[in-house]
Amino acid sequence: VQLQASGGGLVQAGGSLRLSCAASGRTFSGYTMGWFRQAPGKECEFVAAISRSSGRTYYADSVKGRFTISRDDAKGTVYLQMNSLKPEDMAVYSCAARAGGVTYDDASYDYWGQGTQVTVSS
Repeated sequence: VQLQASGGGLVQAGGSLRLSCAASGRTFSGYTMGWFRQAPGKECEFVAAISRSSGRTYYADSVKGRFTISRDDAKGTVYLQMNSLKPEDMAVYSCAARAGGVTYDDASYDYWGQGTQVTVSS
């Protein structure tokens, strides 16, 4: 499956952005989808994931209550709505897909999009 992320940009602290990740190639509904981020000099960090069947959602503690992950299987797209953005949210955000269940381990995801930069000014 091929993934294409978009929606990043520059926003002031407290603002909002919505990231999108469009999938193509295989049946999107059969994949667990995740969002990860990586800031300069830091390791890849789990942000959120949504399961392939029930649509159950999972979040890192650092974004819980501010970010919302959702999916539209008909459109083959997963979204990440980011509200109340903080300077520490600034990173390259990447979407990922895996055929198995939800995991927070980035190494367990099979397919990755190219990443989109999110910059938060204070």
